[in-house]
Amino acid sequence: MNTQEFHIRPDFPDFLDLPWHLPLREWRSRCPRLVEVQRGPSRHEVLFVEYAGRIYAIKELPDRRAAEKEYENLRALIDKRLPTVEPVGHALIRHVSSTEPVSVLITLFLEYSLPYRSLFIQRGMERYWERLWDALACLLVRLHLAGFYWGDCSLSNVLFKRDAGELCAHVVDVETSEIHEKLSDGQREMDLSIMEENIYGALKDMTAEFGMTLPRPAEDIVGIIRDRYLALWKEINREVVISKSDHYKIHERIEALNKMGFSIDEVQLVESGESGKLKMRTLVTDQSYHRHHLHNLTGIVANDNESRQMLNEIRTLRAAMCAEKNRSIPLSAAAFRWLNEVFYPCIKKLKARTEESRTMADLYCQVLEHKWYLSEKAGRDVGMDKAIADYNAKIRS
Repeated sequence: MNTQEFHIRPDFPDFLDLPWHLPLREWRSRCPRLVEVQRGPSRHEVLFVEYAGRIYAIKELPDRRAAEKEYENLRALIDKRLPTVEPVGHALIRHVSSTEPVSVLITLFLEYSLPYRSLFIQRGMERYWERLWDALACLLVRLHLAGFYWGDCSLSNVLFKRDAGELCAHVVDVETSEIHEKLSDGQREMDLSIMEENIYGALKDMTAEFGMTLPRPAEDIVGIIRDRYLALWKEINREVVISKSDHYKIHERIEALNKMGFSIDEVQLVESGESGKLKMRTLVTDQSYHRHHLHNLTGIVANDNESRQMLNEIRTLRAAMCAEKNRSIPLSAAAFRWLNEVFYPCIKKLKARTEESRTMADLYCQVLEHKWYLSEKAGRDVGMDKAIADYNAKIRS
């Protein structure tokens, strides 16, 4: 290996046993660490290798500084707690057959993720199609709130993870991205236009390649994503005029944004120009409110939608406890009872194979989704015991 530069973060393999003297396209017969994963199309050569049970993506880029730039962009996304793949390292490599070095980006493969084609082609995924548009719109809003101009929003540059029956979109390609203090309306509009063009093209290509029918025309789908982006952006950035005595409206606004999952960094209050009135604007940080709240109450580490679902259960139990005792009950007391009387007993009864679930939270939410499905079919609430029994029977079959 003739290496000019090689940068790897601590606590990861050094990757020095890989055949770096060869272009990635020649590794398939030379590298025993190669593994196959579900993947979408890529304009660059990308391979996957396995070390100690973890999978890493290796992407070869022709520009000598492209990998370093993308690595730094990914680090910035991680620092801002935005959904993306984890950057591991980057390198400049000169192959034996080339005089010019190529740059290489190494990232940790996003476990249990799906490329967009899997969500359209695989049977049983139809219920996720509408959620995919919401996930893309929400991802763009979160990036833009953080001052991140994507520059190449496309279905191929996103991986999707199922999260308590919903989808969460993760950025996997940020070669053309830029980080700013704040994006202008023009930059946001440019990103939206690129999104529409790229996604429209990808959908048309996919229908032509697989002979499939989309749930809606491609032009309608990109319009839906834009509309949902604009509605979410407007709601998050909406200014509210309040009276100086209406302190409760500040808490109402914070609570409304928290319900959407957004954490609040700051509340701005300025004179509105009208006597006794103030303009209120809330500055949001990330969509981790539910995750942090659940962890503080129970110690459970879960994804955003899983956390929201479990918090709703705790709040429902709290309401029942308040009615039973005819007095106010702290949410922490309801969380303690839910953990010991609902969550842990449910997990104990489940006999899922290890590979069927990522975490206890994921397993629990899978059963909740299964219970909802059985209840819809039966026209009544079937209860957790029946849902668990049916779920266990199905995963063993």
